Amino acid sequence: MTVSENGERSAALTLTSERVGGINVVRVIGLLDATTRDQFADYLAAETGEHGPDMALDLGGVTFMDSRALGLIVHHWQLSTTAKAKFALIGVEYAKTKVMWITGLAQRLPLYDTIDDALAAFDQPDQPDRLG
Repeated sequence: MTVSENGERSAALTLTSERVGGINVVRVIGLLDATTRDQFADYLAAETGEHGPDMALDLGGVTFMDSRALGLIVHHWQLSTTAKAKFALIGVEYAKTKVMWITGLAQRLPLYDTIDDALAAFDQPDQPDRLG
């Protein structure tokens, strides 16, 4: 938990999901770091178990991401790729997810501005290995 400016307690990480175009979209709001990694890992595992490996992570609400969280994202990308499933990262902002660029993974991971962009790319034949 973190404390807001007015002294109220607020969640450091909020995770929700919905099905959009047959893809499980997980919306991430808040911190993705060592303090929230287990919560994030458990949520992604439960979503994969319930809905399968097709997944899009909406990271537009992320306020900060560290390398541990990025490692978890890469792990799920690899699981999706191995399963010949669809995987996308949506709404990634450089200022809040710099670790993707520092590690060079921003050039490898399937990044899209919107879920509609990701869904359109999934429908294209012969996609490069960036897509799961």
